[in-house]
Amino acid sequence: MILADLSPQAFEAAAAWLAEQDADWARHIAAVGPCLHRATPGREPYEALVRAIAYQQLHARAAEAILGRLLALFPDGAFPSPRQLLAVTPEAMRACGLSASKIATVHGIAQARVEGVVPSREEALHMSDAALVERLVALRGVGRWTVEMLLIYSLERSDILPVDDFGVREGYRRMKGLDKAPTPAQMRVLGGAWSPYRTVAAWYLWRA
Repeated sequence: MILADLSPQAFEAAAAWLAEQDADWARHIAAVGPCLHRATPGREPYEALVRAIAYQQLHARAAEAILGRLLALFPDGAFPSPRQLLAVTPEAMRACGLSASKIATVHGIAQARVEGVVPSREEALHMSDAALVERLVALRGVGRWTVEMLLIYSLERSDILPVDDFGVREGYRRMKGLDKAPTPAQMRVLGGAWSPYRTVAAWYLWRA
């Protein structure tokens, strides 16, 4: 089973290690303070993916409203099972505010969970980061960033750097005082030096 140590002591050790990288890291970490990253363990990968799709390219409040309307279709209060979600018509989902492409993606994720392509949380906890990324990005509408959010928040992985994330790259630009943010490829190379604490590094870069 792959579970990271997300205790305050582990975050403190990670921050201290990153601060030793150079003066910019040390100054930025001192300004931000202790790492307060919080995961959402216990959530099934299927649920985490559906929620992430709802939030894609939307302001948090708009996404929460859409998700709230979708969940209101299931009055028992629990997150719908894959089969329950598959039973919701595209028209009903559209009325909740989901776009046609997101509806197709959400239904695809639900079907993939029924077929076992999307693993259960218990199965996912025994899979490597790379194996999960490879399997899940094959789903329509699910990109690497979406899977990385699943890895960081639902599966509590401690060495994930979402290099496609604008906030991570822009945070690095600001921390370093650069004119231009690094490309995802450049960010991947830079981030190699921050392993095995890349999740904490991402948290600090988001704060920039």
